[in-house]
Amino acid sequence: MILVDVADHGVRRATLKRDRGCREGANDVDDDDDGASRDLGIHTYDRHDTMIHERHPSPEGPPVRYRLLTAWPTPNLSRPSPSAVFGGGKGTGVSGRCPGPFVSGVVVAGGSTVETAEARMTANRNLKRRVRARAAKTGESYTAALRHFRATPPGEPMPENRPIRLAVAQVTVHGDPRDGAALRESGDQIRRLMRDAHRAGARLVHFPEGATTCPDKKIMSVGGPEVVGPADWQRVNWTVLREELAATVALAGELRLWTVLGSLHRLTDPHRPHNSLYVISDRGEIATRYDERMLSNTKVNYLYTPGSTPVTFDVDGVRIGCALGMEAIYPEVFLEYERLDVDGVLFSTHGPGTSDNNGPFALQAQAHAAGNSYWVSYAGTTQDAANAPSGVISADGEWLARCPRSTTPSLVVADLDHGAENHARPWRRTARNGIYSPYLIPDDPRSQDRATL
Repeated sequence: MILVDVADHGVRRATLKRDRGCREGANDVDDDDDGASRDLGIHTYDRHDTMIHERHPSPEGPPVRYRLLTAWPTPNLSRPSPSAVFGGGKGTGVSGRCPGPFVSGVVVAGGSTVETAEARMTANRNLKRRVRARAAKTGESYTAALRHFRATPPGEPMPENRPIRLAVAQVTVHGDPRDGAALRESGDQIRRLMRDAHRAGARLVHFPEGATTCPDKKIMSVGGPEVVGPADWQRVNWTVLREELAATVALAGELRLWTVLGSLHRLTDPHRPHNSLYVISDRGEIATRYDERMLSNTKVNYLYTPGSTPVTFDVDGVRIGCALGMEAIYPEVFLEYERLDVDGVLFSTHGPGTSDNNGPFALQAQAHAAGNSYWVSYAGTTQDAANAPSGVISADGEWLARCPRSTTPSLVVADLDHGAENHARPWRRTARNGIYSPYLIPDDPRSQDRATL
């Protein structure tokens, strides 16, 4: 793990060797005939634990959406029974389990027939089984294990996994969404750091909660500013906010930079907005959006409409989950993403860090990274930087890089190697799957008597 200061643009860089477990079930990589992995696309999950997969739009036609089941059940959600399995999951245009049976001759995603897709599945099934077995044994990712089964020309080295460079920022957030000048200042700040991230070679840049605007509960209160009450969302300068977001989306496409930032997502009146993370693709499009689910008492009663589903997206074969606000205090949010087989989680917040406890959310983010064996990006604000600066946490819970404890907006970058071996993650999955049952001795009286030596 290397921490290197980069003089240009005041950007710090770290190298993170990614520790991760194996791919299983519907999260396998499926490859094109030429052996090149395809882009994964976007995954969201509804209240029935159903994955919504949206392929990237092509020039020939509109986006194609599929309604699919996730690879693992979510503990607090019910789900319908699948009737057929189709596709390979991670790395494919279609993944997971289809809710209906195959129909002969139906065209699927770009002209392939069902018969063609089934034939490809049959041809790859044995290879997938062998790759999964190696991944489970070694703790490698599915992609890393797959390299050992690909033919390499004599004399040529085995191709290496390409790490993804992540930038995480801390920005100054503004609490008054009525103030058009403050909204424009936030937009300028975000885009300036996007350009810094691009110059530092980042593929993805991560911003905190409320990066565009972080509404103060007293400013928004109909009875305020002295009394906290229901928010009056008609006060927001929605026109300027939308203009700034549009400019940021356009710059992401220009820089070919995935960008994740916190903002308000307006709903139909009179419904309150979501507190959201926009995921902007390197094509300059809104790829997906995560809405904070586990809201505080004030947020749920006076400010926002809660979200209802986890969201993952994929960048260059790396699967990423999203968390927001105060969700660091809920282990089930991060455990759910482990079941969804993410490589890491982007956690955006604006606090709280205090001089007494040095930032409980940052501390909890470290625990989630270590407990789930995936990296966590922690994006906070300059107002909170003295206690909990932004940074990247490795899969063993160590800080790999952190922004300075300063009120000046800044960012750090880290290279995430998702091919490194990690035995802890597959073992935890095995341990949670009933491995201890055969070893229990329920009829031994000395085991049952808990009141004797």
